[in-house]
Amino acid sequence: MAFLLMSVTVLHLVTLAMLFIATMEKSWWSWADIENTDLWYKCMFDNSTETWLCSSANESEWLQSVQALMILSVVLSSISFMVFLGQLFTMSKGGLFYLTGLCQIFAGFAAFAAVLIYTFQRKEILQDSRELEKGHFGYCYILAWVCVPLLLVSGSLYVHLRKKA
Repeated sequence: MAFLLMSVTVLHLVTLAMLFIATMEKSWWSWADIENTDLWYKCMFDNSTETWLCSSANESEWLQSVQALMILSVVLSSISFMVFLGQLFTMSKGGLFYLTGLCQIFAGFAAFAAVLIYTFQRKEILQDSRELEKGHFGYCYILAWVCVPLLLVSGSLYVHLRKKA
């Protein structure tokens, strides 16, 4: 049981770190490693100075909804971890981690909604950018998709996990 508890805790922390990276890093959409767009900035590589020049992303309703859902997912997963630590030290023997699991599952659904919106509305989100056919999804987008099942699995594990000692 201690191994399962430690495994779920490590899974939660790894997923939270991946979710935070996916939300904050600059690669949701890329064009041949010379231009990146994320939830917050649009960056272009300047060959003369060999630096990235970034400007704020164009605001659209779809982008704002993706931003809000990803932030909500990070916040819910963080709250879930704090609730888990609180329950771990205050809950009586045999108790279930329902609240922790539900927060984690809702974080998974929020991340799922965010990446789904970005998938289907990327033309509106990247409205004045170059041709989308020449670009591809970046690693942060893929990382966000990887977080979705991990959040849902860890949430369901928390719901079924009992405190033994």
